Amino acid sequence: MPGRRRAATTTKRRTKRRTTARRPAVPDLPTAGPGERVWVLAVPFRAPAPGAVWHAGLQAHVWVGARLPPALAPYDPPPYTFERFLEDELNETPRPLPEARQLVPREEQCTGAEAVVASAAAGHRVFLLGDDPGVGKTGTAVMAAREICELRGGERVLVVADRPAAITVPHWTRSIAGFGDGGLRWCVTTWDRLAKVAKLSFDVVVADEAHMVRHTTTQRWKHWKAVSGGARAKDVPFVVAATATPAHTPMELPYLAPQFAQVHGEPLRAWADLPAKLAEHGFHVERGRYGWAWTEDADARRADLARLQGWLADADPPATLHRPAPWGPVSVTGTPVALTPAERCAYESEWQEFRAEMQLARRARQSARGRAALLRFRQKAGLIRAQATVDWVRAQVEAERQVAVSVEFVETAADPIREALLDAGIAVASIYGRDRFDVEAERLRFQTGEAPVCVFTVTASISLHAGELLPGGTTASTTPRVGLFHQPRFSGIQARQVTGRTHRDGQVSPWRVAYAEGTVEEQVARVMVERLAVSGSTAGADTSALQEVAELLDADWLPPAALTEG
Repeated sequence: MPGRRRAATTTKRRTKRRTTARRPAVPDLPTAGPGERVWVLAVPFRAPAPGAVWHAGLQAHVWVGARLPPALAPYDPPPYTFERFLEDELNETPRPLPEARQLVPREEQCTGAEAVVASAAAGHRVFLLGDDPGVGKTGTAVMAAREICELRGGERVLVVADRPAAITVPHWTRSIAGFGDGGLRWCVTTWDRLAKVAKLSFDVVVADEAHMVRHTTTQRWKHWKAVSGGARAKDVPFVVAATATPAHTPMELPYLAPQFAQVHGEPLRAWADLPAKLAEHGFHVERGRYGWAWTEDADARRADLARLQGWLADADPPATLHRPAPWGPVSVTGTPVALTPAERCAYESEWQEFRAEMQLARRARQSARGRAALLRFRQKAGLIRAQATVDWVRAQVEAERQVAVSVEFVETAADPIREALLDAGIAVASIYGRDRFDVEAERLRFQTGEAPVCVFTVTASISLHAGELLPGGTTASTTPRVGLFHQPRFSGIQARQVTGRTHRDGQVSPWRVAYAEGTVEEQVARVMVERLAVSGSTAGADTSALQEVAELLDADWLPPAALTEG
């Protein structure tokens, strides 16, 4: 009613209680009682470990006692591994190390170590060790790290190795013991386990296959920055970046940015965006539709690479070192495969299907769909040529050679090639497929000559060359090795690493690139060889022979760059 005053009302506002997600408390570090020891174990995923306890802070299983029970003995980690490193941290005295077989360094390794130590003594941040595969980067890095710690007063060395861990970690631990650990604390891990060591501090960090951190959008890069001190100006370790294939383009060298900043006397944060900084310095890079891109002009590329190498090589002392293999560069030749009429018909059918799918992907701007189409096409194309690869391998075995066959796919390449060779009575060592085979056992079958053929998908950190010194002190067979890329790769880094599995340590091993004659695979082979040349040129290698091969494979069709970068 007019004039009546409305009774005052109050409304209680419901306020949501802010809840903050509590992080689980990290348990205290385990301690040992009198006569006991803390054991840190290397327990495989989901393996039974009765009595052991998972420790979230250590990211490992632990057991406390005087002696390790028999049920846990298989998980006792070898010296210099991540688990053994943690164990030594938790106990007053480290366990004694077994006597190791001494390794005698080669002249190249001694002079290489001297160059790395000189760079560290000059106050550099990063040293690029870019020797060709097989020259001896492992021994060089071990001896250099030992001397640098003595020079700087440090004692903790981290080695980050490539996959597979079943091969790479033992290789590094044997090398450290063989060349001498210098009484230092060594921790060998892999790029896949980098998060486990991200919060630890080290005096020297050896990045084996350093190109594994060439992309800054990955979790691996985040952990690498923490381990290497890439975002800090003080209290940082000296980094030895060891790789014969630093990058495909100058923009893939963010792990060298601390050294670039030091060369130019600029703050580290100014080099956080490496492509933009390179453009500022006059490099032929520009921002495109799919991000930063490097020029296709060959002369401009050579000028950029020469300038980039100068930033490292012209320092006093140099911050990089590259030595070509004394036994000569690897020979890479194309091997065209003539398809039968039926195979040609199948290939053309798959090609037309791929083109139609790719057009749809482009119109809808669906890069993922395009990548999937490209993957399916390459798998089917490789399957069509599988029998030709089998026939070639059989001929090489009959000619008394051992054959390394590099494949990218399992079901459409590795499996059918392996099964066909086994049906033909030829033993095959298989290094592919997650947990399908014992990687080291299969490698040794090939190295001892028990299996004359090795089919593998890995690209680095395994040795398949003749005459290798094996773990037990024996020597690998001296039968000549030949290699075959069953599928040409888009990644020049992967291609260069693959050839170095057999063409190393004084052993010459030619490689062939198989492709279907008169098809798009010829262009893929050209892309691989071109990128193979660039990846080597970044480290200062002479790749003129590879550039000639690329010209011989020249053609006018290339897949979209955004879909083919490896």
